[in-house]
Amino acid sequence: MLYIKIADLKIQIDNKYNYVRGLCRDYIIDECEDFDLSISVSEKEIDDEIAVAEVAVSRGYAEGVCIYRNICYQLPTKFNSYLLHSALIEYEGKGYAFAAKSGTGKSTHISIWQKVFGDGVRIINGDKPIVRYIDGDFIAYGTPWCGKEGFAVNDSVPLRALCFIERSPTNSIERIPAADAVLRVFHQILTPRDAATVDALFPLLDETLKKVPCYLLKCNMDDEAAIVAYNGMNNEL
Repeated sequence: MLYIKIADLKIQIDNKYNYVRGLCRDYIIDECEDFDLSISVSEKEIDDEIAVAEVAVSRGYAEGVCIYRNICYQLPTKFNSYLLHSALIEYEGKGYAFAAKSGTGKSTHISIWQKVFGDGVRIINGDKPIVRYIDGDFIAYGTPWCGKEGFAVNDSVPLRALCFIERSPTNSIERIPAADAVLRVFHQILTPRDAATVDALFPLLDETLKKVPCYLLKCNMDDEAAIVAYNGMNNEL
């Protein structure tokens, strides 16, 4: 049993394998009774996760995936929150989330930001941050589930731009309307498994796209890509 705090939520986890404790080490808090969620997974869930994994994984790793999925299934209905599959950085106090199809290079792109803009860029999460709607603002949070590069900081940042990345020989960026962004963002969320979650999540996504500017960045992996992205998004922020 361990207790963690992510996205300002206290979560009790009844884990079976030590992998999860190691994964969540920077998020562990003291045992408490006022936790917001209690999570456990069955051996069958772990078996099912191993069966669909694209590569061989340990039972501990599979348990960790199942635990986070079960946390995220409850976020929209209980906490006005959701998982956004993206790479999240903070620069100059603003949060930028970069989303793309797997293998496009979002982790490489945020690394270029660090190279170009220096230590002022913090990678809050490399793959699976949580976004919460609090008092009329969207706040993005780091989590222990952060991708193979291990980019993770236990912190949060106001979400000020959502940027979809496509590979291109040249670099360009344009702001896109919510109607265009909605189809793209649906590929970056955890598919709801019941009607109640759909009813909670879809209005939340709609509000996100109304309040958070969305962009399409076509880029290569040159340093210029980060400069084009920054300038394009900050002309309107």
